[in-house]
Amino acid sequence: MRRLLITLVLLPSLALADACLIRSRQGSVDVQICQSNIDIPAKLFREGFCQPQLKDQQTEVRFVERCPVGEIGICQGARSPGVPYRQDIHYYGEPGDGRFLAVACRQQNQGSWRVP
Repeated sequence: MRRLLITLVLLPSLALADACLIRSRQGSVDVQICQSNIDIPAKLFREGFCQPQLKDQQTEVRFVERCPVGEIGICQGARSPGVPYRQDIHYYGEPGDGRFLAVACRQQNQGSWRVP
């Protein structure tokens, strides 16, 4: 019984990250987003959704347990075109960009925009 209890306590620390923090740079432009998984299979999330292929941009990906605070907005329930899976996308940067991101969230990603 004691062994089972210890295993159950340690189990959450063995779980994979549920989010990925992506930072991309092109010249002096630095963009940061965080994708929080809702229902994407773990392997596909880590090896596909969290591995952007952005031409002429340097990208850095870090897996985290949850997205950090400080976002300017969140596209909740975002779907990529032609893909049935959902994720929440947290955007960081200039607050004025939120109005453009909100439109893209609704029109391109079929999500709902929320300002924290």
